[in-house]
Amino acid sequence: MSALLQDGAAAPVSSPRSSPKAELPFPRLHEVERVALRLAGQIMPTPVWRWQTGVIARRFNPLTEVWLKLELFQQTGSFKLRGALNSVQSLSDDERRRGVVAASAGNHAVSVACAARAVGSPATLVMPKSASPVRLDACRGYGAELRLTETLAEAFALADRIAADEGRSMVHPFDGPRTAEGTGTIALELMRQVRGLDAVVVPVGGGGLAAGISAIVKQINPRCQVFGVEPQGADAMSRSFRAGQPVRLGGVDTVADSLSAPYALAYSFGVCRRFIDEIVRVDDAALVAAMHHLFLDMKLAAEPAAAAATAALLGPLRERLDGKRVALIVCGSNIDAERFGELLRRSAAPAA
Repeated sequence: MSALLQDGAAAPVSSPRSSPKAELPFPRLHEVERVALRLAGQIMPTPVWRWQTGVIARRFNPLTEVWLKLELFQQTGSFKLRGALNSVQSLSDDERRRGVVAASAGNHAVSVACAARAVGSPATLVMPKSASPVRLDACRGYGAELRLTETLAEAFALADRIAADEGRSMVHPFDGPRTAEGTGTIALELMRQVRGLDAVVVPVGGGGLAAGISAIVKQINPRCQVFGVEPQGADAMSRSFRAGQPVRLGGVDTVADSLSAPYALAYSFGVCRRFIDEIVRVDDAALVAAMHHLFLDMKLAAEPAAAAATAALLGPLRERLDGKRVALIVCGSNIDAERFGELLRRSAAPAA
């Protein structure tokens, strides 16, 4: 049994909520521990900061502990490097020679470019034309070939064609066991850094981050709740939960482009449905206000996706998590100064 298991808790094999899905695959604790050892020295263990000032002090019971897991300080500026490195390193020598392809609004593309360069594999990245110039420049800086499309949905379709036509390996931004194993290493770090957590709040785009974190948190401490949070305009996982199967959205509309996955897929959906206690939704105004709070109180330049967990804590989860020990996943921040300023100007100084 892993030394990480807390308070005498045994890793769950099934739960009443998920027993019909007991045979579905998910990242096992011992597998993620092995991945963490292999990635050591190639990814940065990210810090946790306790948020004790400003809006947290004003709005919450003094017993409340809010901890920020700062993946925005990861190399490449987001958590995505963990899954990308694990995926690329798992390829055979022949697959690496043929190269990789990925579709992304930006953060995943940057991480795939970095990971591919690390193993000497050529990378083709398909991104929407609206992607942040910061992200586009970062991809070029790692030597990747870029192909731009009008929409993210078109980017995914083109990446699939490139994989089939050119024999490249797809490094998916959110689905599959290699991605979830990589993101699960965040939970390994977090559960060592802050013991006795009552809840973890994690942003949900396609579900790769939430799948890895929720699976490992629950195997270490089944009593710790895991809440996912989605933008109202990109809520594929919420809709999939309600439908009982992965669904595809007709379109996405959110300021949080890093959470704008147009559909859910089987692996991440299955893991999230098994281990996440609940998914809540927040609107764009709440995301921008949360960015403002993070900037004012913690001096963090968070992109909208990175503020999603904060928006959920200050909104739909506020009463339930008051007085609790809570960790918020600050998933990344690749945003240019002009866009950051523009978004903060949308929000007046946040009210107490």
